[in-house]
Amino acid sequence: MALLEALRMYQWVKNLLVFAPLVFAKRLFDPEAASRAGLAFLAFSLVASAIYLFNDLFDVERDREHPQKRERPLPSGRLSIQVARIAFVVLALGGIAIGVLAPLSFHLPLTAYFALNIAYSARLKHIAIIDTMCIATGFVLRVLTGGLAIGQPVSGWLMLCTFFIALMLAFCKRRHEISLLGEDSSAHRRALDDYSLHFLDQLIAPLGALTVTTYALYTVAPQTIEKFGTDKLIFTVPFVVYGVFRYLFLVHMRSEGGNPTRLLLKDKPTLVNVLLWGAVAIWAVYGGAL
Repeated sequence: MALLEALRMYQWVKNLLVFAPLVFAKRLFDPEAASRAGLAFLAFSLVASAIYLFNDLFDVERDREHPQKRERPLPSGRLSIQVARIAFVVLALGGIAIGVLAPLSFHLPLTAYFALNIAYSARLKHIAIIDTMCIATGFVLRVLTGGLAIGQPVSGWLMLCTFFIALMLAFCKRRHEISLLGEDSSAHRRALDDYSLHFLDQLIAPLGALTVTTYALYTVAPQTIEKFGTDKLIFTVPFVVYGVFRYLFLVHMRSEGGNPTRLLLKDKPTLVNVLLWGAVAIWAVYGGAL
């Protein structure tokens, strides 16, 4: 049970991004493409869980001093170091093997994600700004993995929007860490010594605007309208605006934002908004076919 907890399977929600190229390529109801995207999701989830184990192994001593992380399986002693090491190797090799053996190989972005996150855990997470850019790049690699899995080029608009919103979430997470840990923040993550609440707020605000603007421009771009044969995707913009504003409300007014995935799953307005966005997006993209 402790091992399953350490795998943080609830974080697999992030890996749903591998299905984005499937949806926006109008191949959601293509069984072969859907099964390949499903393989990509499984492979990415295995590798992501391996990275969580590696990060916990690397930071186990530091996490024991953290007010929240010390309850995790490894720092608390509920999971042995040896078991975690074996699980890390099995999950990493299993995920990358799926990417290599898949009908349309997608191991390159998957391996890049693995290598980037090993470097992140070992060194890059201690360098301000670089740390958050690594996180955002990981989200873009999820999208690229999904595109390769179904043999579909990924739109530049989709990559930009993914990068901007992921970067905003990463900076919000750093803001939450500083608010929670106060003067002791740099003892748990050295990069936090180079951040301040004011500086982070100066970064978060424009990234929220960039996310909304990039997505809105994508919905009205001539290429988008030509591709989908409709301009109805613009009706999804209000949901994106509300989603960004709701998240910033929770960060600034409720002092939340330390774990965006948990926030998505537990904040009912956010969850309902995401579901509505998905429903309207499918209606806009597939309305004619349906």
